[in-house]
Amino acid sequence: MIAALLRRAGLVATAALVTLLALATPAAAHGADAPDGTDYRTEVTGLTPARPGLTVRAVEAGARLELVNRTGRDVEVIGYSGEPYLRVGPGGTYENSRSPATYLNRTLAGDTPLPPEADPAAPPEWRRIADEPRVRWHDQRALWRESGPPARAAADPTRAHRVRDWTVPVRDGTEQVEIRGTLDWVPPPDAYPWWVAATLGFLAVGAAGLLPAGSVAGDRALRAVGALLALGGAAAVVLVLGRELDAGAEGVGGVLAGLLTGQIWPLLTGLGAIAAGGYALARRPAAADFALALAGACLALFAGFTNLSVFSRAVAPVPWSATAARVLLVLIVAGGAGAVGAGVLRLHAASRVTPVRPDPAAATPEPHPSA
Repeated sequence: MIAALLRRAGLVATAALVTLLALATPAAAHGADAPDGTDYRTEVTGLTPARPGLTVRAVEAGARLELVNRTGRDVEVIGYSGEPYLRVGPGGTYENSRSPATYLNRTLAGDTPLPPEADPAAPPEWRRIADEPRVRWHDQRALWRESGPPARAAADPTRAHRVRDWTVPVRDGTEQVEIRGTLDWVPPPDAYPWWVAATLGFLAVGAAGLLPAGSVAGDRALRAVGALLALGGAAAVVLVLGRELDAGAEGVGGVLAGLLTGQIWPLLTGLGAIAAGGYALARRPAAADFALALAGACLALFAGFTNLSVFSRAVAPVPWSATAARVLLVLIVAGGAGAVGAGVLRLHAASRVTPVRPDPAAATPEPHPSA
């Protein structure tokens, strides 16, 4: 009786936690306003003329440009009206609070209202924003900000189209330098096969929960679900690492700092899924079923559903191909959601088992004939 009550309590707790996590999912989305996927590829082709020690690249799936200045002297990024916008050098990074670009570039949409002090014709007022000679910023010259695709892409959506060749001016002392790059529209993939693969994977993993617990087949099913959940957790960790690398993190310290600040929930859910999968592989009590359901729910919500746009976008926020990112996402969704289904089915089946109570009459010894 007590065991049945505990199993029912596990079901209630699982449902409550899943609901809570579902409500909390938007807050767990990736930091800043980096896109989860896009159909526009922004690339930096170089600096003209080249400057040894000065490097620029696109990060966060092209949402930002990153400039690193190791020249030992200050350089200035020029704003949209020809005014000094950013200053990067040995003393750190500064932004001009009088430049309209300082406010327009704070969001990917470029919709921050301009304060009264924003005046490109006014003398610069520099405000320190970083200690290192590195800066990242949204730049509207390298982005497509319209709601619909370019006219050529709308007319022929079957192939890639060059939207524009863009330049961002930089001042190195008295010399003018240009950051040059390209912006292309890339046809989005067909999301249907990826949804089918994720759904079939979810159903296959979840169906393992229909096998009776305690039987040989049920024990094997539990271990199989645990292994697939661990695989989904590993895929989540790889995807999180890819996002951090695409965001420009460098070195072990930089990657760890980025993970702990902007990717902590997806990372923890991936590691938790690996741990829960290992627990299911090593043990077979109802506690393993509960661990599968809870870890699977966290994995599907925090690492899976928050990245679903990867299925339908051409460019994923990872340093490798978007196809590889979609394969990882299928493993995450199938393993996480499937573990929820299998764990809940097993807990529900265990809660319906009626314990066999001993018969008091059978337990009473019969009187001896000689008595």
